[in-house]
Amino acid sequence: MQPLFFATTVICFILHLYMKQIIALLLLLATGFAATAQQSGTTTQQTTPLLSPRAYVNTKHVYISYGQPSKRNRVIFGELVPYGQVWRTGANEATEITFRNKMKIAGVPVDTGTYTFFTIPGEKEWTIILNKQLGQWGAYEYDKHKDKDVVKVNVPVVPMKKVQEKLVYEVSRKVLTIKWDKTCVNIPLIINQ
Repeated sequence: MQPLFFATTVICFILHLYMKQIIALLLLLATGFAATAQQSGTTTQQTTPLLSPRAYVNTKHVYISYGQPSKRNRVIFGELVPYGQVWRTGANEATEITFRNKMKIAGVPVDTGTYTFFTIPGEKEWTIILNKQLGQWGAYEYDKHKDKDVVKVNVPVVPMKKVQEKLVYEVSRKVLTIKWDKTCVNIPLIINQ
C-alpha cells in the first residue's frame, strides 16, 4: 500500500510544480489547431456560391421563380452566358413563370398555367421561349423537351448605361422586363381579363 501512496504523492507534487507549464502547453496546442483549421478554410476561397439565391416576382397576374446570379466583375453576355445558346435565364434550376390569366406574350396567346422560361440571348435580340416541361435543371435537357414549346419569339435588346449587378425580372401590366449587366429586354404582355 505504501508504494501506491508514494507514487500518488509524487505525481501530485510534479503536477503542482508544473501546472502552469502544462496549462500553457495545452493552450498553445489548442491555438495552433485553431489557426491551422482557419488557414485550411481560406485556401480554397470560392468567388461564386454553389447556389445563387432564389428570387421571386409576385404580381396579381404573373409569378416568377428564378435563381438570381450576380455579375461580380464578370463579362456576362457573350462569355458567361454565350450568345446563340439556350439559357435558363437565371441560375441553378430553370426559371419558371406562372400566368394567372390568359395572356399574349410578345403577341402570342398563352393559357393560364406554369411554364419553364428560357431565352437565347443575342447581341441585338433575344429569343423568348415558354416550355410546358416543368422541373428542369438549367437548360441541359431543353433539346429533349423543345417539342413542348408554346412560345418562341424574338424581342430586341435595349442597352443600359448603368450596370445592373443582379439579374432582375420586373412585371408591369404591359411588359415583362429582364435586366442584367448592361442588357435589358422588354417582352410585351397583354393580360386578358
